Amino acid sequence: MTPHLISRVTILGTGLIGGSFALALRKYTKEMHISGWDRTEVVSDAHARGALDAPFYSELAPALKGADLVYIALPIAVTLDLLPEIARHAPAHALVTDACSTKVRILQSAEEFFPQANGPLFLGGHPMAGRELSGLAHADANLFRDNTYALIGASAEQTDPRIFAFVKILEKIGARPLWLGAPQHDYAVGLASHLPQLAAVALAGFLYDRLDENGLPITLAGPGLRDSLRLAGSPYSTWRDIVLTNQDVLSAALDLLARRLEDLRERLASRELESDFDSANELYKLLRSL
Repeated sequence: MTPHLISRVTILGTGLIGGSFALALRKYTKEMHISGWDRTEVVSDAHARGALDAPFYSELAPALKGADLVYIALPIAVTLDLLPEIARHAPAHALVTDACSTKVRILQSAEEFFPQANGPLFLGGHPMAGRELSGLAHADANLFRDNTYALIGASAEQTDPRIFAFVKILEKIGARPLWLGAPQHDYAVGLASHLPQLAAVALAGFLYDRLDENGLPITLAGPGLRDSLRLAGSPYSTWRDIVLTNQDVLSAALDLLARRLEDLRERLASRELESDFDSANELYKLLRSL
C-alpha cells in the first residue's frame, strides 16, 4: 500500500461516528470501497443511505478481509473485547484505528495483541466531534470538519505509510489531526469533555427533582438553560464505558469543581465574583476562537 492509497475501508460500528466517517469518505474522497460491520438492521440502513457499498457484514472475519483501513467506532468495552479477534483477522498490511473516547486502556490492550512487525498496525484515535444524540440517524458527513482529531503516539509515527495515508484522509474530510500521548489525552478530555457532561447531568437532575405541578422552574427557562444542558440529552449507554475507564481523572476533577462551587457560594454576598466572571469570559473567547 502506497502512502497515498487506502482504497478499501471497513468500518466496525456504523452509528453516529462510524456512519459519519463513512458519509465523509463518500463525500470527500474518491474511488473508496467502504464496508461496514454491525447488527444487520444497522448496516442495512447505512447501505440504504449510501454510506456503505455492498456487501456489508454481520460477521467480523469476512468484514476484515482485504481491508486497507479498519475503523473501529464501537463502545470502549466492545472494542476491548474485539481487539484480539481484530488482530487475528485483519490483513497484515492494514492500519487498524479506533475512535474511542478514552485511550489508556485501549492502547494497553493494543500493545498486547498487535505485533510491532509483520502484522496489522494499530493507531489510537479520537475525533473530538459528536452530538448529544447517538445512532446512524444523526450521522453527518461534515461531523469532523474543523474539529480536532486526536492521534495517540509520537508524531514520528507519521512516517509509516499507512498512518501517513490515514492522516491525509482525515485532512480531506476536514479534521485537524493532533498528536499526543494516551495519559495526556485522557486527562485533557476528562476536563474538557467528560467533566462538562457530568456537570450537565448533575444540574439537569437537580432541576428535575424540583419540578412542581406547573413545571416550574423550567417553564421560565430561556435559551441559556437549553444551551447549558444540551449534553444532558446524551444517553448513559454512550457514557458508561467512558466514565469507567477515566475514573481517576474524573474523580479528581469533580472534587476540584466542588471546591470551586463552594468558593463561589461563600462569596455570593460580595463583589469578588467579578474576577471569576472575567476568567470565564476569557475562556469563552478562547473557545470561540478555536
